[in-house]
Amino acid sequence: MSGVNKVIIVGRLGKDPEVRHLESGASVANFPVATSEYYKDRNTGERREQTEWHNVVLWRGLADISEKYLNKGDMVYIEGKLRTRSWEKDGITRYTTEIVGDNMTMLSPKGSNEGGGNPASSSSAGGNSSYQQSSQPAADISMDDDTDDLPF
Repeated sequence: MSGVNKVIIVGRLGKDPEVRHLESGASVANFPVATSEYYKDRNTGERREQTEWHNVVLWRGLADISEKYLNKGDMVYIEGKLRTRSWEKDGITRYTTEIVGDNMTMLSPKGSNEGGGNPASSSSAGGNSSYQQSSQPAADISMDDDTDDLPF
């Protein structure tokens, strides 16, 4: 039986996509995405936030779309797979893990440069744009801000 390598994240861009155009004609975009989780501190009862940063790589058409329409702070849904690569610098082997996206949905409202706004309101207003590298259908997602009531 083969394994499954599937990642889904919903978060905000940490900076504008950096797009390179290779000699072969292919485009590749790189940008960080921040995902945040909220939890209640058991000692103080305060609501705390934990943010994780993910390096995202998009190829070809998705890279071109991200260059054209994505900006720092925009909310995006990315679906893809994890890839770890290594290289050597000054005799030291370095590693990085990236999300290679094959499906992207822009969740920020159209015309929003700040990336602010409620992602749920943009989906109900029809402001989402889905783009895919593969032939799989775009996934519908819903976000709930109150995660404290989860049973697990």
